[in-house]
Amino acid sequence: MSLHIDYYASLNSPWTHLGAARIEALAAQHGASLRIWPVDFGTIFAGSGGLPLPKRSPQRQAYRLQELARWREALGIPIQIKPKHFPAKELPAATCVISVRETMGDAPAIRLAHRILKACWEDELDPGDEATLARLTDEVGLDGKAVLELGQEPRWAEMRAADSERALARGVFGAPTYVIGDDIFWGQDRLEFVARRLARG
Repeated sequence: MSLHIDYYASLNSPWTHLGAARIEALAAQHGASLRIWPVDFGTIFAGSGGLPLPKRSPQRQAYRLQELARWREALGIPIQIKPKHFPAKELPAATCVISVRETMGDAPAIRLAHRILKACWEDELDPGDEATLARLTDEVGLDGKAVLELGQEPRWAEMRAADSERALARGVFGAPTYVIGDDIFWGQDRLEFVARRLARG
């Protein structure tokens, strides 16, 4: 039986961005399928006891900035620690990614999601802006205008809400989370353990 990774992502998360290229590479290296779920972490935090960033203590917020700087250096990924457009409006981007996933496949959906993350965290662009989102979609080889129109269909927001509830029931509580069978790995700093799990088959 082939390996499969369910990849629960926030399109606003720097940690999702820092792990993006590596989870793709690990899936390819081990011949595993990879499906992205751009779920609503507001819903997930509410159901799991987590707090959105603005509600966290000053100590936790300050430590987060230090950790981002450390991981930027360690990975050589030129993220902005305090990007201009964070947090971006996430729902339009998420429904576009879901619509691509459901109508075109996992690979183009992942390409689009990862371009959206890079736009916010490296390029100082606002993926919540419709024109910017269309341009990012064009850049990954899709028809931006068509995808934006498709993403506005209510069924995708409804699917995201249902996906979010299922993720919570499955044990997901933070972004990114990688699930292989019954094994849950939270955070891009757990990708070494993802690699070990994939190596076991």
